Amino acid sequence: MVKIACITGVTSGIGKATAAYFVKEGWKVIGAGRRAERLQELARTLGTNFFPLQLDIRDQEAVNRAFASLPQAFTPVDLLVNNAGLALGMETAWEASLEDWDTMVDTNIKGLLYCTRALLPDMVKRNHGHIINVGSVVGAMPYAKGNVYSASKGFVEMFSANLKCDLFGSKVRVTNFEPGMLESEFSLARFRGDGERAAAVYKNIDALAPEDLSQTIYYVANLPEHINVLRIQVVPTSMDLGGIKMAPKG
Repeated sequence: MVKIACITGVTSGIGKATAAYFVKEGWKVIGAGRRAERLQELARTLGTNFFPLQLDIRDQEAVNRAFASLPQAFTPVDLLVNNAGLALGMETAWEASLEDWDTMVDTNIKGLLYCTRALLPDMVKRNHGHIINVGSVVGAMPYAKGNVYSASKGFVEMFSANLKCDLFGSKVRVTNFEPGMLESEFSLARFRGDGERAAAVYKNIDALAPEDLSQTIYYVANLPEHINVLRIQVVPTSMDLGGIKMAPKG
């Protein structure tokens, strides 16, 4: 039987790579994202096993409507990958933009909650399903100017753990997926479209690529049902977790 995954934040980075990998491996994928043009391009590339879902996960009513009206061919959902998220700004807490803080909380925390709450009841009813929340290694590791972004990923870590507690006795699985340094559009958003500053983050280092993480997510999702990976950290070999530093190439 073909399995169905719902992946948020599918128009770039981890989400885009994960959608492509799952479709390649025979899954059907509901890809949720805000950018219509990118969604349609993905649909053209990935074919009929990809369903583009234009959705702003910060809008609770829109989330509920979207998941309540999925095409029959893309239900029920076996796997939810809560991937949509972002970091904005690199200012200290007393200099940071409250608007940026609100956007990160609304996306990284509330959007994840809305999607989980919309799809989890059916998983519990069927006693089958898996929720993979994309957190970060910085969810348990403070760093200068990380303030709300790091804290939002700390929420994801603890919410995932508590979700697992609520699901005790159920076959529904929960994983907090925690990547380290990743080269993607992530930094471009953080630096407000400044490509030069974004590129400088990855200069002369071997960071992870979205495709690396897509394969790991697929592995975790396809383990036997009696195996639940609670937390998984994936970092570049050259990354020093003690200081959140990267060794140079060579």
